[in-house]
Amino acid sequence: MKYHFKVKKEKKGYSAVCIELRGCVTQGDDSGELHQNMAEALNLYIDEPSDSRTLFPMPRQRLKGRNVVEVALEPRIAFAFALRMTRLKAKLTQREVAEKIGIQGSLNNYQRLENSDTANPVLETLVQIKRAFPDFPLEQIAS
Repeated sequence: MKYHFKVKKEKKGYSAVCIELRGCVTQGDDSGELHQNMAEALNLYIDEPSDSRTLFPMPRQRLKGRNVVEVALEPRIAFAFALRMTRLKAKLTQREVAEKIGIQGSLNNYQRLENSDTANPVLETLVQIKRAFPDFPLEQIAS
């Protein structure tokens, strides 16, 4: 899952603003530091607690333009984020989604999927999610 930053050369170093996420900004002394900082800023910005109700926009498929740079989310953060956004858009509780995708046992088993520190679904869970939510952006998570 890749978001886009508009990079600007400053008097000393560089600055970057995420096009899709208002308020996600960073800077760096050189282009290497800027690229590291863009990835860090993006991951921190998106990595909301699982009980958050904030709906962030999904990234645009392709943005081209002068000084536009794609920055990928870490896969675990991208997965947890996409699952949480899918649930919130469907106006379902965590328990309702857990039942819909066939997660048995404690609600904690589902909550681990919405937590980027513990999100690491098995293939069977990914298939169940995609069946229950055909619009789940699995392809974007892996890109």
